Amino acid sequence: MTPKRKNALNGKSPVMTYLVVLAAYAVLELCIKTGIMSSHLQGLLVPMVYYAIVAVGLNICVGILGELSLGHAGFMCIGAFGSAVFSLLTDGVLPDGLRFLLAFLIGVALATLFGFLIGIPVLRLNGDYLAIVTLAFGEIIKNLLNALYLGIDENGLHASLSNQMALGLSPDGKMLINGAMGVSGTPHDANFTISMVVLLIALFLAQNLVHSKHGRAIMAIRDNRIAAESIGINIVRYKMQAFTISAAIAGAAGVLFSHNISTLQASSQYFGYNVSIMILVYVVLGGIGNLRGSVIAASILYLLPELLRGLNKYRMLIYSIVLIAVMIFNWAPAAITWRENLAAKFRAGRNGRKENA
Repeated sequence: MTPKRKNALNGKSPVMTYLVVLAAYAVLELCIKTGIMSSHLQGLLVPMVYYAIVAVGLNICVGILGELSLGHAGFMCIGAFGSAVFSLLTDGVLPDGLRFLLAFLIGVALATLFGFLIGIPVLRLNGDYLAIVTLAFGEIIKNLLNALYLGIDENGLHASLSNQMALGLSPDGKMLINGAMGVSGTPHDANFTISMVVLLIALFLAQNLVHSKHGRAIMAIRDNRIAAESIGINIVRYKMQAFTISAAIAGAAGVLFSHNISTLQASSQYFGYNVSIMILVYVVLGGIGNLRGSVIAASILYLLPELLRGLNKYRMLIYSIVLIAVMIFNWAPAAITWRENLAAKFRAGRNGRKENA
């Protein structure tokens, strides 16, 4: 027996997913209000949520569309820098709430635009070729932003790829992007509540896509491209739709990222290919095509290294063992059979109790 792909339409209720997220939010907020949670763990909540958001976006591409993409850190980077620059330009000009809302929309729009532009040539590829090209795209974006110097003065915007002096800013000019030093002074507008709202919106968009006729067409392409094309499904159109929505969700996570730290840098630590692979690990361990699983896996696996920090050098060893155990539990044929039998016994027992009642 081979492992089954976890289908997003396998009976998992979208309402239950929202209830799980809301229950987790209520519990964590209670821990914060009562002082049970340390300040260190409180600082990890927003990063935990925006990585869960990226995992939801990537699962649309990997699980629903069935195409392997390793460039979502690049879309996250675009959303982060686009929104951060807008916030710096309008800081003190617009009210805080309106400024963040517009910055959020601009970051998402830029990520969507780049997702569409990159998708035009890239989505004609499949499998490993698509993964390599999207990985290269993420690295190109990161390196370009590391070399970009952007400033503004009374004469308008100035840009350079050489150094800060080449901008020719006036003494009253303002530096927006300072090369490898990145963006400094972005307002801290993102908090745990806002992040959870964005996560719910991302889940709502993903769930509605999956349960729509467009989602069924996308999954038909995933399951059998030739058969889908033979019945008149526009392959390029639906692949572009899924890829663009996936990029937009990653851009939304980037907006939260940029408005949660004091200095935004396009470094490998934040936007390198290791980050894209880490997000892919969240998707695979949570279940390919399982949106709720992506959120749970991203949350647990992001917090786990921090919770094990007290174990010092054994921390990553235990983390690796947990990854292997979860992978075996999710995908080993024997584990799948055991879970299915357990679920069948539970349903049979519940039905029997109802009949007796």
